[in-house]
Amino acid sequence: MLARKGLLPDGFLLTRLAEDATQPSRIRPKSQRARFITKSGSCNVAHKNIREQGRFLQDVFTTMVDLKWQHSLLIFTSAFLCSWMLFAMVWWLLAFAHGDLEPRDPNEPGPVPCVTSIHSFTSAFLFSIEVQVTIGFGGRMVTEECPLAIIVLIIQNILGLIINAIMLGCVFMKTAQANRRAETLIFSRNAVIAPRNGRPTFMFRVGDLRKSMIISATIQLQVIRRTVTAEGEVIPVCQLDIQVENPLRSNGIFLVSPLIISHTIDRGSPLYEVSAQSLATEDLEIIVILEGVVETTGITMQARTSYTPEEILWGRRFVSIMTEEDGRYSIDYSKFGNTVPVRMPALSAKELDQTRGVQDSGPHEGKPQGWGLVRAGRGGYRRGGGRACDDTAAKPWYVPAEKEEEKKGQKKTVKLEEIGREIEEETMEDMSD
Repeated sequence: MLARKGLLPDGFLLTRLAEDATQPSRIRPKSQRARFITKSGSCNVAHKNIREQGRFLQDVFTTMVDLKWQHSLLIFTSAFLCSWMLFAMVWWLLAFAHGDLEPRDPNEPGPVPCVTSIHSFTSAFLFSIEVQVTIGFGGRMVTEECPLAIIVLIIQNILGLIINAIMLGCVFMKTAQANRRAETLIFSRNAVIAPRNGRPTFMFRVGDLRKSMIISATIQLQVIRRTVTAEGEVIPVCQLDIQVENPLRSNGIFLVSPLIISHTIDRGSPLYEVSAQSLATEDLEIIVILEGVVETTGITMQARTSYTPEEILWGRRFVSIMTEEDGRYSIDYSKFGNTVPVRMPALSAKELDQTRGVQDSGPHEGKPQGWGLVRAGRGGYRRGGGRACDDTAAKPWYVPAEKEEEKKGQKKTVKLEEIGREIEEETMEDMSD
């Protein structure tokens, strides 16, 4: 409440979405834009007019685990009370049919009852509770007079064990759900677009508040936007994957400390045509999915969040929150969401490429930029990388180079080519003495 009123900065609260109160606020439209994934990671989709409700009863266990705690506790209590009342009625009927409820003189010996000390429905209800929860007070017990009573005793014990197993399983699954571990994984409230290595880059920060690690952590980015096909068909949900910046072109991360996840906005990026002016009017949502295995329990967990155009800051970058103290690294989470302005043009990545002389049409159009394999002559392969943009002409994502070798009085020139292209050209010439 204090953070909402501006009395305390959000950065000093270890909430799921940490940010500093001094963060510059963006102008938001009056009507809040709908989103598929909320900031807390829950799905923001309402399912209506479902006619086949019976499908949920076919998977009762999952349905009970997905219920809220108040509904689950109500079902648990009702299940025990109903079973106790049902078998209390059975025990009362057995006593009534055997004549055990008739008044007798305690000084005179009478017939042996089916269950001792049952004189009313209340005593039958108490005996039902004692049987199902295995509480023996010593006042009531089943005799060998009625075989039917022994059968009812066995049935109630088996049914009570089944109810206990189901209820305990549901409670355990609800307390050990994977999304509980995700509560200590925090994302920055805002994402930023800032230049990195000369290219516009989409970035956000993710951190883990626990000391226990997330094993085999992977992160995935998707853009959900509304598109229209050439035939005029409106696709309300069009999902496009975004490649996370990684030299190995994989989505694996080592979350030992808060990381800044980045995506270079290049020709193959869905954000290639987004500029500072068009960002506010874009109908898109960037969904972040972090998956991994909990080190302590071995359960696969998933943490989610999303960023709308109002939550993407143009021309800002995150501040450093890591320092080295006494031979170890220290993380200051009060600055987790802090950003600082940087110099960046308001043009989109496409407009920047056009101003630098990169043409839209060319032999390398549509090819992914980044790291890849490059063939050197007819021999082996090597890693090629780097994006070079010339001021006069377009260049591919690697820089062609020529290699000269001297072997047995001959000079051979080998051109580096991309895999799948034409066979390299070789020029041989004799060297004059």
